[in-house]
This record gives sequence, structure tokens and C-alpha cells, in this order.
Amino acid sequence: MIILRIPHLLCSLLALVAFLTPLPALAQFRLDPAFANEAPLGPAAAKGVVVWSHGRSVNSEDSLSPTPPYMATLRQVGWETMRFNRMRDTDNLQDSARELTQRVEQLKQRGYRRIVLAGQSYGAFLSLMAADASDDVHAVIATAPAAYGSFADFYESWRSNATQLYPLLETIRHARVMLFYFHGDDFDPGGRGERSKAILAAHNIDNLVVDQPPQLTTHWAASSKLFVARFAGCIRDFIEAESGAAVACNNAWGDSPGQQVAFPAQFHVPAADIPSGGPSTSFAGKWIGYYGNGREVQIAVDRIRGNEVSATYAVGAGPIPAQHAERSHRAGRIVGSELVFSETGRPPIRCRLRPDGRLQASWQSLDGKETLETTLRRAGPPSAP
Repeated sequence: MIILRIPHLLCSLLALVAFLTPLPALAQFRLDPAFANEAPLGPAAAKGVVVWSHGRSVNSEDSLSPTPPYMATLRQVGWETMRFNRMRDTDNLQDSARELTQRVEQLKQRGYRRIVLAGQSYGAFLSLMAADASDDVHAVIATAPAAYGSFADFYESWRSNATQLYPLLETIRHARVMLFYFHGDDFDPGGRGERSKAILAAHNIDNLVVDQPPQLTTHWAASSKLFVARFAGCIRDFIEAESGAAVACNNAWGDSPGQQVAFPAQFHVPAADIPSGGPSTSFAGKWIGYYGNGREVQIAVDRIRGNEVSATYAVGAGPIPAQHAERSHRAGRIVGSELVFSETGRPPIRCRLRPDGRLQASWQSLDGKETLETTLRRAGPPSAP
């Protein structure tokens, strides 16, 4: 009987040891395909490789966030596209930047001719740090760089998004650098565009700084399809250019919503249904913007009677196949200074007017586990019948 029990005891001990043994460090840092359904091109066929680094959130794993749509455009023109995924609990600037630098070395050894580091927010800081540490980085695409919190939540460290960025730009000596700063970014202390240009120019670094382009607002503007429409081609040209070559972005681009969320041209708000004066009047009309996950959104308030509101709500397709374009009619109420849609069985939406004339909107899933925030701009004044 004792002999028979030994294998079972040994298995139990081995299972306990496996449970107590920490996961290897590699699990905390992964280089994954940017798009799961795409077969790798390989070093010989690809023009090079673009590695995108996500941001870092306080309460969620940004490694689960979708790859921005502009990366798909680079994939379509022959670039290998990858993601540098990090687990939030062990994600810090020093360790993550060191790991990213090691991945650059590995990709170079595999034979990729050009290595481009792209990043959003925290990932933008990491990309710039790795470009400083490695001479093998051809270019950096940094969108809304931030690693020290927002004005609202981390006021004490918020200015470091500028003061810690400038010394970092001072140390880059080889990589071409493309920077994007957006209006209405709560993580941006302001004034970074001109200072960045001056620093990079002083060190003869090939650079293109896009500072607060119109209609592209908030910290997550680079996730929008509008960003793709205006800048994907420019990003391609910048990373494919030889050293010393100047690249300018074409200003010919559309600032109207995509066809998936656009409403008929004859849309109007019947004047007789709009109360004369009062805050409710300000909600009337069409509002457009983008969620942080890259989906276009439009709210069109087509009728207001007292505090009762009728509107059409539309979102465009997302960057992943399961996110289809959707449109629905919503019935809401004006409650104080907010416009609230809270019908039974439908995700609640709350909107409030901002002092700058824009609309701050919040969508929440029915189970309360997911919240999407956006700042909407008016798509044009309400028209009379």
C-alpha cells in the first residue's frame, strides 16, 4: 500500500511546487502579433517591423486594449506589426524600457531591416527610452506621450509629462522621431510641441511634430479612424524615408463623420419642438467624436419637448472584427444640467455640456464593468425645417 501511495504523494508535491513557483519574467513582457489573425511576413518579406506599445492604466490591463487602426494600414503596405505587451503590476519605465530594448536587439538579430517603435501614452515614453538606449531603432512614433498621470487625478506629478519628456528627447541621437500632441488631452501640461521641435532640431534629429491637429482631441485621438484618415499615410512616409529626408503631412483630409455614423443630409431639429432658451436648447443638434477604443460615435438630438428628448445614437465599427457599426433610437430626459438616456435593458448614456461648448459623454455597459468616455463636438448648428 505504501508503494502505491508514493506516486500520488510525489505528484501532489510537484503540483504544490509548481503552484508556489513564480511565473517566469517572460510572462510579464511579451512580443505578440499586433493582429492575431495575420500570418507573420518574416524579415525577408517585410519592409521592417513596427512594434506598438500600449499605455498603462491604474485599474485595468492595457495589454488587452485593441491595437490602433493606423497599425493595420502599415501592415497593409508591407510592414510586420507587433505589440509589446506588459502586465500592469510589474510595468514601470526602467524595467519595461530595458525589456523593450532587448526585444529590439532580438528583432535585429532575426534580420528585420528597419525597426520602428510606436507607442501610446506610457508606451510612447517607453518607445522613446528604448530609442535612446539602442542604435538599432530607425524611427519612433509617439502619440500623446504621458507617464505621470492626468491633471485631475495626479496633479502633483502631472507636469512631469513635460519636464521628464524634454531630457529624454535630448538624449536621442539616431532615431527619426514623430510626435503627436492633442488638444483636450488631460495628460498634457501644454506647450510641448514647440519645445520638442526645438530640442530635436538642435541635435539634428529628423523629426515631425504634429501639435494639436484640429478635430482630433483628447488623449486617445490616435485610436480614431479620423486619425487614420489624416495621418496613416504620413506615418508611412516618415518611417520609410531615408535619414535626412524631410516629410510633410498632407492637410487635405475629411473632418466629417464616416459613412457608418453619418446621418442623412435632411436631418434637422424641428424648431417648434425646441423650448425657447434654457439649457435644454444647447443639447439640440448633431454631436460627433471618438471613444478611446477607436470607434466613431454620434448623438443626434432630433426632438426636445420639455425635459423629454429623442435622439439617434450611432457608433462606427471598431478595430476588431466583432465590433460592428450600430445605430439605435434613444429616448432620454434632461435632468438638471445633464442629458440622460437610461431605458430599461439598454446601456445608459449620460451627457453634460462643457464650458467650452462641447459635450462630455459617458457610455456604460449593462453589467457596469465597462465605461467609455468621449468629448463630442457639434457637427453643425441645428437646422430649421
